[in-house]
Amino acid sequence: MAEKGRPMAEVPMFGVGSTELLVILVIAFLVFGSNKLPEIGASMGKAIRAFRSAGEEPEKVEDKAHSNDEKGEP
Repeated sequence: MAEKGRPMAEVPMFGVGSTELLVILVIAFLVFGSNKLPEIGASMGKAIRAFRSAGEEPEKVEDKAHSNDEKGEP
């Protein structure tokens, strides 16, 4: 939902703007250090890709079932 007086495209995602995101990244850098951040980023990327692919699987299964119904196959 857009904030009053701001277009939808300018509303920050999850209410986190660029300043807040920068503060979060600086705190993460201080807590985990520069050596650990690339590992954390890589593991988060893998988790996001797995989540997306898992979300697409039901659509593929549903499409297969729908095409089989049209062909008259069980």
